Amino acid sequence: MTDRPLTLMAVHAHPDDEATGTGGVLARYAAEGVRTVLVTCTDGGCGDGPGGVKPGDPGHDPAAVASMRLRELKASCDVLGVSDLETLDYADSGMIGWPSNEAPESFWQTPVEKGAARLAELMRHYRPDVVVTYDENGFYGHPDHIQAHRVTMAALEMTELTPKVYWTTMPHSTMQRFGEAMREFDEDMPEPDPAEAAAMAEIGLPDDEITTWVDTTAFSGQKFDALAAHASQGENIFFLRMGKERFGELMGMETFLRVQDPTGTAVPEKDLFAGLR
Repeated sequence: MTDRPLTLMAVHAHPDDEATGTGGVLARYAAEGVRTVLVTCTDGGCGDGPGGVKPGDPGHDPAAVASMRLRELKASCDVLGVSDLETLDYADSGMIGWPSNEAPESFWQTPVEKGAARLAELMRHYRPDVVVTYDENGFYGHPDHIQAHRVTMAALEMTELTPKVYWTTMPHSTMQRFGEAMREFDEDMPEPDPAEAAAMAEIGLPDDEITTWVDTTAFSGQKFDALAAHASQGENIFFLRMGKERFGELMGMETFLRVQDPTGTAVPEKDLFAGLR
């Protein structure tokens, strides 16, 4: 036994990703005395600029956007009680197919082993008991999410550490409720074409394949406020339109696929730290 606190490390691609998929667990475990470490891989420079100016439009300054989003990220971490924020500061690669995917300094173009070596150093420093990141498809196919997955899994192989490892995911039942909620809050939203609907149906996992269901309802207000801290991206954060009560109803459960477990704890489980305390 040691005096070292239990430690959760969440590896995310952009500022605001920490709040969407893991804001609840970051807040919950921080409240329980767990050391919470957030690693944000990119600078978010492909986000919206002041006044909602879009990447590629006149007046969009990626460096200024990155600076603004770092301030917002720190505010979000304060809301969630994150113990330690680490930023790798790779250039945001943008959405799939954007010219920024090809920029030599972008995260997408960074050799996996190079990014993994930097993350492995952080893992050796913090010695996380639990590591959370995305699945192989980055949940929905974003290049930086995919790269964060690759870098995280490669970094784990570079260390002697054997934490519990989880990939964020969403039950198909919840995805269906999200679709209904989006139409509820945007009556003019067109029905997706069949190809888009089929792609959406592939996101997440069937409910019975989810290994880990963590109830974070008590912390959904913090999660909402953490998302709201990313005010510059508010146009892209649909969940903020719901208000806290509706948000808590839909976002109070965070779900994961457990892919590495040294404890042998049975699934489904209700705690990322099951078997560790």
